[in-house]
Order: sequence, then C-alpha cells, then structure tokens
Amino acid sequence: MSYRPDLPMIVQSDRTILLETQHPLFTEARQAIHGFAELIKSPEYIHTYRITPLSLWNAAASGIEPERVSETLGTYSKYGVPPTIVKEISETMRKYGLIKLERSGDTLVLTSEEPLLLAELFSYKSIAELFDEPYKLKPYARGLIKQELIRLGYPVQDVAGYNSGEACPIGLREVSSQGRPFSLRPYQEEAVSAFYSGGEAIGGSGVLVLPCGAGKTVIGLGAICQLQTATLILTTNTTSVRQWIQELLDKTGLDPAMVGEYTGDCKEVKPITVATYQILTYRPAAEEEFPHMRLFSERDWGLIIYDEVHLLPAPVFRVTSGIQATRRLGLTATLVREDGREEDVFTLIGPKKYEIPWKTMEEQGWIAEARCQEIRLPFEAKWREAYAHASARQKFRIAAENPRKLEVVRQLLERHAQDRVLIIGQYVDQLDLMATALQLPLITGKVPEKEREALYSQFKKGEITRLIVSKVANFAVDLPDANVAIQISGTFGSRQEEAQRLGRILRPKTDDNKAHFYTLVTRDTREQEFSLHRQLFLVEQGYPYDIIEMEALV
Repeated sequence: MSYRPDLPMIVQSDRTILLETQHPLFTEARQAIHGFAELIKSPEYIHTYRITPLSLWNAAASGIEPERVSETLGTYSKYGVPPTIVKEISETMRKYGLIKLERSGDTLVLTSEEPLLLAELFSYKSIAELFDEPYKLKPYARGLIKQELIRLGYPVQDVAGYNSGEACPIGLREVSSQGRPFSLRPYQEEAVSAFYSGGEAIGGSGVLVLPCGAGKTVIGLGAICQLQTATLILTTNTTSVRQWIQELLDKTGLDPAMVGEYTGDCKEVKPITVATYQILTYRPAAEEEFPHMRLFSERDWGLIIYDEVHLLPAPVFRVTSGIQATRRLGLTATLVREDGREEDVFTLIGPKKYEIPWKTMEEQGWIAEARCQEIRLPFEAKWREAYAHASARQKFRIAAENPRKLEVVRQLLERHAQDRVLIIGQYVDQLDLMATALQLPLITGKVPEKEREALYSQFKKGEITRLIVSKVANFAVDLPDANVAIQISGTFGSRQEEAQRLGRILRPKTDDNKAHFYTLVTRDTREQEFSLHRQLFLVEQGYPYDIIEMEALV
C-alpha cells in the first residue's frame, strides 16, 4: 500500500477515519465525507469519524453509490483504503433495497432478488409471527417489520405506496399576505423534490436535514402543496404551533377556517391541523391511555409532518409504527438523538432524503456567518470546595451555576451594546438571579404563553434587545434579528441542544450577516468535560471553535 504523506486522512480497518485538522485539505475532506461518516471525537489536531451501517444506509437512500464512498476515502487517505473496508461499504450499502416491502392487491408482501435470504429471515420467530402466511404481512405490522429487520442488519425499502388522504387544495402565494414577493429558494425546491422523489407511487417518506434558519417550515409548506392533501403537523410547543399557522396563512392561499390549532389552549381538527407533541403524550395517570392520540385517526390525513423529528417522543414513535400507509416528513437540523433511536427515525419516518451542510448555507448567504467561542472561567475558593465534595450530578450543576458567569455576561453585553442578545440557560434559579441582577426580561416554562409571545414580539420589533430564556426557547422559536447568543448552562453533553441554540441566531441579517455564539464553562470541571461533547456538533458542521480564558476576555 503506497504512502502519500501529502493527504490529510487515515482510514482504519475498524471503520474509523482520522482527519488532520491543520492540513490544507481538511475542510475539503471533511465536506466530502460528511454524507456518510459520523464525527465521534474532535480534539485540537485530529478528528475521529466512524462509518456505521446507518450512516451508509442514509447515504444510499440519498442516492450516494458505494463506489463514490470508496473513491472519496481513497482520494484523501494517506495509506489508501483497506480492502476489507471497501468490501464492507459495498456489502452494507447493497443491503439497502435488497429487501422491499411491496403491495400485491390488498396485501403487503416482502420481496427480494435473493429468495434464500427471505427464507433465512423467516426462520426468526420475531419475523414469522408478523405474517399471516409466507411473505404476506399482517395489516398492522408495516412499521414493526421494518424495525425488526433493521435490527438484523437489513433495512427495508418501503415501496408499498401510500393513502392519498383527504383532498386539500392549497397553493403557495407569489406575494405573501404582508405584500412581500415570495418563492421557494433553490435548496428548498431541491428538498421538496427529494422528499417527493418517486412520485405518487412511492414518494413521500423521509427526513430532510437543514440548518436552523434555513426555512424548514417553508419546505413543509412546499411538501403540502406538492401533495394537496389533509396534513397533520406536529411540533414542539404552542409558540411553534402558532408560527406554523402564521406561515401557512402568510404564504399559502388557505382560508383561515381550514387551519386548526390543537394544543392545551385550543383543540380544533381542520384539514390542516398543527399540534404539539406535549398534548399528544399527555395522559391523566401513568397507567391510563393517551387520550389525544386519537388525533392521528380523526381525519384521513395524507401527510404527517414531524417538526424537530430528532425529539420525537416514544409514544408518538409507537403510533407512527401503525400508520405507515400515511406519508411522513421529518424536519430537523441534526439526526443525533440523545436516546440513540436514530434507527427508529430511519425505519418509521423514513431515511434521510436531503441534507445541506450548515457551512454551505453560510457561504451562499442563506444563514448568518457564525463565530463560536467557549469562555472558560475559574471557581472562587468556596465554590471549588463545594464542588470537590459533591456527587457527579451535583458537580455539573455547581459548575454550571458558577456566579462568575454574571461578570462575563456583563462584559459581553457591553461588547455587544448595539446587538440583539439572547442569554440561554438550563437552570431556572440561575436565570432568575441573572434576570434580577441585569434587570432583563425572562422567559421560562412558568411564564404564561401570552406573556411569552408578547416578549418575543417586542424582541422582534426591537423594543427590547436583550432577552433571557430557558430551554423553552431551544426549539422552533423564530427570532430572526437575534445575532448574539450567550449560553450560560446546558443539558449535559447534548449535541442536539447545541444545534438548536446556535440556530436561534442564524437567520440571515440585513447588515453584515454575522452572528456570535458564546458558551460559558467553568474550567477543569464536569461542565468542561460535557462541553467537549457539545462541541462535536459545531465542529461537525465546520465551525471554528475558539477557546478563551476569562482573564483574556477584553
């Protein structure tokens, strides 16, 4: 095997990839492997990626051929690609589509070009019991069979088609209700086309991965207009529900009477209905049923949109397993799930159909250029002593609530006196103290929805330029003019939370189109350890991540 020292990458036989960050080809190589490899570690000089079956199946579903994967690895690898890896890539990607779920009359059947494989799989009791007779699936088991087979290493390509659903004529406006010209951006059109690829017969099931600020809601509207069918939209909170409704009425010709809100405040079921995950997963007691899950069957939905699909609750997964004849669209900024259920997203919602890297969007001017900085702070002696005697979980919170963070926030607010700043944190007590000390408005889960919406509105209008928010603002809150985020505490090492918080400030700006994302971390603590994991998302997307000591902050 020849050695090419001028290249930036080493591909190892355990399917890991080592990539030199200081190499001139680093950015190019990182972008090239982004579609089929997952970032695992990102220390200063060498980043570690891993090729997994799921990453390869998602690549295959996106139209990437195994030859392209192997060729890309070979292009950047110092030592070439081990032959065993080339073989594994080919065999793994070949498994996507090797087994198909098709419709034969009124029944669903499993098919394959390799009958012996089907015979082998039917030797498993968990597979056989889902069928009435060989290869003819029980009506309720369309989702279950896909879950069982992916666990055995065989992702099913579902080409059995979908119910058309109740007709709902809808079209996009050329001029919004606000009088502004409107059309889908090129990448939004590409995303809708990728979702619908295959047309009426098989198009309409999968996940679209785009940055916060890229207009995923608008892509959802484009999908509804493509299908012209009754649609159930599920999202994270009441604020997001109302933003979806606002976009529907602003950018389509829908009569307001056709659009319903289904939340704790209002329960309307209309041809286009927007609901929260929370209302669906509500139940009076742990042993009782989920009364609002009937929403899935209250109309003949032709499409279900899962906003922030990486947050899908387990009970909604279970219902989704039983409604595989309805088209499903997942929207997200990251496929990372903290519970490791990425396979369930793949099988029950659909594979990744489209992804556009954050840095590509930034280079094209569709989202703001972001600078990410971690500021490390020391502990005062009495806090260091409390930290030393605390349990592991207590250590994280003590570090997160370091009082010296207030001092740094003051400095950053002075630095960004002319900007619109979000201060984001995990712990309500910490946020209360910060709001009191700085005399700034605060939004937490305790704040009534109307008051939240009033504060968001004031921030959008520029009537207030500083806002302290808890994790209730992590998801689907539209604050387009926010250009600075100061993260004072977070949920341990959550990469998905990092993605969402950065996304709060990435809407394109009218002036210099720049944004600043600060994370305050107590030095040499559990908080710093978890911060390394959170950074993975930012580094994976190509953002430079500067680390600054508090003493150097000027």
